[in-house]
Amino acid sequence: MIDHNAVVEALRSVKDPKTGIDLITARMVEDFRVEGDNISFSIVLNTNDQELKSALNFACQEAISRNYPHAALHIHLKIRSSEQESNSSALPQVKNILAVASGKGGVGKSTVSVNTAVALARSGYKVGLIDADLYGPSIPTMLGLQGKRPKIELLYGKHKMIPLEAYGVQVISVGLIIDPEQAVVLRGPRLGGLLKQLITDTLWPELDFLIIDLPPGTGDVQLTLVQTVPVTGAVIVTTPQEVSVIDAVKAMNMFLLPNVNVPILGIVENMSWFTPEELPENKYYIFGKGGGTKLAEMAEVALLGQIPIVQSVREGGDTGTPAVIRDNDPVAAVFMSVVKNLAEQVERRNKTMGPTRIVRVEH
Repeated sequence: MIDHNAVVEALRSVKDPKTGIDLITARMVEDFRVEGDNISFSIVLNTNDQELKSALNFACQEAISRNYPHAALHIHLKIRSSEQESNSSALPQVKNILAVASGKGGVGKSTVSVNTAVALARSGYKVGLIDADLYGPSIPTMLGLQGKRPKIELLYGKHKMIPLEAYGVQVISVGLIIDPEQAVVLRGPRLGGLLKQLITDTLWPELDFLIIDLPPGTGDVQLTLVQTVPVTGAVIVTTPQEVSVIDAVKAMNMFLLPNVNVPILGIVENMSWFTPEELPENKYYIFGKGGGTKLAEMAEVALLGQIPIVQSVREGGDTGTPAVIRDNDPVAAVFMSVVKNLAEQVERRNKTMGPTRIVRVEH
């Protein structure tokens, strides 16, 4: 007699060609039936690639025949409808995709991305991080991953990258693929293509959060992101300085465009004040005051936190040890507070709003 659960477990050994996770977790198996010695089910695919369909069919037969060599298998491979496809994500195993953006460079966006990702991991979440700042990929340095390369796995004839892990965070970056001194010289369409590769050609595990550290501005990389995956929400990083706030408004407004419609989850104000280590009670407002609050009020969203300028943050970035892992560092407590507020905003957003849709390009 064929055990229904044993067949399901066998199918868990067969991987989705797109994500690398098993067919059951990816919810690709439908119409499953076991009747006597007959096993029948459908596998839903996004592509009509005949070679892939054949390889997947054979993989399923091989997995099931190990336990039930005499079973009569009936496998139907069907293509996802255009409506299903428009609502499907390139990363179905990722619960929340968060974009970290800024209007201008030099505001510490990558520092915020790294420490936020590590703080989420320390809070018990499964976290991934994409360094999408393609011209200046600094995240490998900040996480102590310089010189390391992601492993490559061949999946149904296609090469896929396995992300590296640092401080409990799954990480991929163009800086892990090219040499540190190599210049990235790409025009817009190729920049977008590179980001798409980092997203779809990486075998991401199941994640609660995938954080994407974007380059400054509102260019091709940002547009490619919202055309490739449904972004749960954006976090805007600014300094208190008026110039930074003006540019941050532009970055924020791109996500709020009607055809993009990505909600703003909150504002992080970086470099809020300078505090010397020997005078922890002193605050020197080098870049002014109130920029983050002003931006949050303008967008009617939460100010997730204010990050002071502390020497340990810079040291941590240079040495590959994020400030948030230092339990006696006051900035660690600030970042843990930021992610607590961020997680609350994500939960609220998911309760009150439907999933973000991928932006469709109309020519």
